[in-house]
Amino acid sequence: MNAHAMQRRAGAGRSRERGLTLVEVLVALLILSIGLLGLAGLQTLSLNFNTSAYYRTQATALAYGLADRMRANRTAALAGEYDAPLANPAPDCGAPDLGGTVPENDLATWRMELACRLPFGNGSVQRNGTDFTFTVQWDDDRDAANPVQFQFTTAL
Repeated sequence: MNAHAMQRRAGAGRSRERGLTLVEVLVALLILSIGLLGLAGLQTLSLNFNTSAYYRTQATALAYGLADRMRANRTAALAGEYDAPLANPAPDCGAPDLGGTVPENDLATWRMELACRLPFGNGSVQRNGTDFTFTVQWDDDRDAANPVQFQFTTAL
């Protein structure tokens, strides 16, 4: 076989591969873009779940904080001075209205902390003998069109 025939064969093979290389690059970009969109979706879900977990942590800490205040003032707690239904409407974030008794000040401070740390945060304390049930409620929604009230309840 002479050199001219070998060059034609090599050139013919290369001309067919040029188009395939472009198609392969486009397919690889398509696969990469789908993977990146999936990764962005997972990141968004992760952020939403982390926000919900943060709210639950705040609700737990605030409920136990009021329980500690009640333990410090056990006589008033057992007398029912800490009994409080859910505020209607939920309190706004701002300075609490202090100037009452210690239980009234504790409840006002607790409700202010609920309103400031949780979206539309609200809470109640119910006494059943020597047992107390703390309920913390907030809006765990990231879509204003569909409000989702989330509630954390613990008994101590």
